Amino acid sequence: MTAEQLLHLHFETFVDDHERWKTLIADDLVWELPFAPALGHPARLVGRERVLDHVGWFVGAVENFRFHDLQIHPGANAAEASAEVKAEGLIKPTGRIYQQDYVLFVRVENGKLAFIREYFDPVRAALALDAPIVGLAD
Repeated sequence: MTAEQLLHLHFETFVDDHERWKTLIADDLVWELPFAPALGHPARLVGRERVLDHVGWFVGAVENFRFHDLQIHPGANAAEASAEVKAEGLIKPTGRIYQQDYVLFVRVENGKLAFIREYFDPVRAALALDAPIVGLAD
């Protein structure tokens, strides 16, 4: 599959069919989250188990989560693509609505997502999760 096709499937299955989503990722997937440290989360996840452990809490914490306004941009070759997407859903532990804009860059190897770099607004996430922003003075 091309990166463009896998990005479409990523957004279709990440929450709604998480078991299918797991079949889209490489065993040695690298997922970079440059703004996640502001929430006390790692900036880089390496390997299938590490990724599944980290994203599992999110999938379990959201309800009625949906992606919308998806725009996928093919890369210079079929193995690369980027996406802009909006999302919203209910954070079950806090009862707050989470609205986010995401930008993702992906690379595919052997028909699987091998690299993801995801950008999001950590302030929006912190407010919805009722989480402190690391490094922000009280």
